[in-house]
Amino acid sequence: MLCLTLTGSTLEENRLQIERNRPWISLAELRLDCLSEAEQAKAATFPDSVDLPLILTHRRKSDGGKATVGEKDRLQTLFDASRGKWAYVDIEGDVKKSDLKFKAADGDKRIDLEADLKARGIRIIRSYHDFEGVPADIYGRISRLAAKGDIPKVAVTPQNLMDLITLFRIEAELSSIEEKIIVGMGMWGIPSRILYRRTGSMLSFCSDGEAAPGQLTARTMSELYRADQIDEKTHIYAIIGNPVYHTASPKIHNPGFAAIRYNAVYVPFLVDRVRTFFKIAEMLQIRGFSVTVPHKRSVQPYLGRITREVKQIGSCNTVVRIKGMWKGINTDYYGFLAPIADRISDGTIKSALIIGAGGAARAVAWALHNHGVKFTIVNRSQDAARILAEQTMSSYDTLENAPRYSGSVDLVVQTTTVGMNSDADPVPSYRFTGKEIAYELIYEPRQTTFLSRAKAAGCPTIDGTQMLMEQGKLQFEAFSGYHFPHWITVTL
Repeated sequence: MLCLTLTGSTLEENRLQIERNRPWISLAELRLDCLSEAEQAKAATFPDSVDLPLILTHRRKSDGGKATVGEKDRLQTLFDASRGKWAYVDIEGDVKKSDLKFKAADGDKRIDLEADLKARGIRIIRSYHDFEGVPADIYGRISRLAAKGDIPKVAVTPQNLMDLITLFRIEAELSSIEEKIIVGMGMWGIPSRILYRRTGSMLSFCSDGEAAPGQLTARTMSELYRADQIDEKTHIYAIIGNPVYHTASPKIHNPGFAAIRYNAVYVPFLVDRVRTFFKIAEMLQIRGFSVTVPHKRSVQPYLGRITREVKQIGSCNTVVRIKGMWKGINTDYYGFLAPIADRISDGTIKSALIIGAGGAARAVAWALHNHGVKFTIVNRSQDAARILAEQTMSSYDTLENAPRYSGSVDLVVQTTTVGMNSDADPVPSYRFTGKEIAYELIYEPRQTTFLSRAKAAGCPTIDGTQMLMEQGKLQFEAFSGYHFPHWITVTL
């Protein structure tokens, strides 16, 4: 189930949020703490206005909510609203039983909220939130929350991949607890939100805005990742990097898998240590993954086989599982060449300037070298440029000297991350003449300052989405064994 966390300040706003997201969700969570006092007083009627099951929550500020009133008043508001036809009511695990007895509206009789909810067939969720990390006793906490027959919910904040492993182990460690809700918050927790069934969670939360750290939209969860359709037979693929959530690669692979009806999902993983990711890969039986900055070289010691391109370039951007081992591939090499291959063949491109000397630059340098294009590498670190130049039998220079090459090359390739999500320019002093081709490897934003300057000078330009798409198609074939479906349109 995908559960939409409602963040409107009025019941009508929340009803409209449900209406907008109805195609992708199975239930919704009404947050009393987001409502005004007047709207809270009417909340018991809300279930009558929508056509799906609802969770009722009144979240304290310490648990990531907005409720700032005293605890007695908060629980009274929760009790008053609970008179409606809810499917679930969320009560924090540290709330004492004695605090859940309320005076009835028609007399001195006191009503036990827990007993009343159970008598009306409303399930109780017992929740625990940790915005600092993952507690060492998380398995014990879940067991204690479930001890009374309630549904345990833990929303914790992984700080690294080892914490994420802890969440994915919950399914095996606590398989006897059939109904539970596991939430990994923050950037490290996003894979557990998408692959929530692999943690043993009965649902995953989503929202129009980010109601909790790391939440994705309902449409993204359902249409892009098909999170609510993942089952035990779903093949998992990934992309690893740091940073990684800017990547557009899921928009290539997931629609591709859906188009050929391949039961698979492609998920981004923020990775601090490659070695730890390989542990997750074994645990989740990940069948292949893309590799981006800064791990294109650090994955190689863990590979049983590598292709000629990986050996030559020293950079791996694709890893696939083959008979008992991992195989490394480099699709950047061919992806880079695809948009310019004809112009190299017909002699339009005979010389080039490469900006940068990192992993992407290595693929570019070897591709140009192997196709007879002479080039110079300019880089902030002259030593890195020198090493790559010596390996590829090319020239090198400092980044400051890039203006010297204005008008003397047919192609300028920008391989650094400078300009990614900013207006920075890696070579502001380079003067475009209008004759050279400007090739930008960054795809977000699509028009960098580097490309905009080149276009203003009249240069033919190639943006990073072309290389991304071409190398992605090759990865898709390596992952699935099928050609990328030509009949679908990918929007990057």
